[in-house]
Amino acid sequence: MSPRRPVIGIPACRKFIPPHPFHAVGEKYVTAINAAAGGLPLLIPALGEGLDFDTVLESVDGLMLTGSPSNVEPRRYGGLHIADILHDPHRDATTLPLIVRAVERGVPVLAICRGFQEMNVAFGGTLHQRIQEVVGFGDHREDNALPLEKQYEPAHTVTLTKGGVLEKLAGASKVEVNSLHSQGVDRLGSGLIVEAVADDGLVEAYRVEGAAAFALAVQWHPEWRVMENSFSKKLFEAFGEACRSRAKGSSSHDLDHAVV
Repeated sequence: MSPRRPVIGIPACRKFIPPHPFHAVGEKYVTAINAAAGGLPLLIPALGEGLDFDTVLESVDGLMLTGSPSNVEPRRYGGLHIADILHDPHRDATTLPLIVRAVERGVPVLAICRGFQEMNVAFGGTLHQRIQEVVGFGDHREDNALPLEKQYEPAHTVTLTKGGVLEKLAGASKVEVNSLHSQGVDRLGSGLIVEAVADDGLVEAYRVEGAAAFALAVQWHPEWRVMENSFSKKLFEAFGEACRSRAKGSSSHDLDHAVV
């Protein structure tokens, strides 16, 4: 009998598709978990405090936080409300407490784009809401007029922290990544260690210092056509291995073990 595939929870966005609200996750994330991480994707509804967080974390071997058209509500980190920025308070109310509990319990976590921003806020960090308007930073947004294939093409270089998890996975000090975001880290959260920075100095990846399990966040989108990008595939494989380790009840879940 083959080993059980690890169950990887993916918190959903709450979207209004007339005439009802729906809980949804982008297919590319589900596909990446299935194909590259070797996990069984399990969608977690955005029920906020109505969700039994303890039962959720007892039921999954990993947690992946996805990108989304919405952004974290600025009240969550002391920011100012901007009327034309899309928010999803139901997702915030679900993911922010879930992230902290997952890390504390040693549940492996991979956070992408919005998830990267959520994780920073969950650990007490703050965000720039419009990076392109902040002096010193470039424009990290995609061009929506282009086909998706063009939007997700490599857009800039990131420098990987020497001796970090991502440098070990990449086998290089720099990698090319895509860029499809207008928000990003302002102040890094407590206990978060930088794993990658863009040429303009914007934090593009970090890990949780001292976490008992894989706990890593990236601002770019490695899930996009993951099987065609060796670095992205290695990232998902490392996350999947950490989830399998937890599923087996292994006591060794640290990041270094996950990437060896």
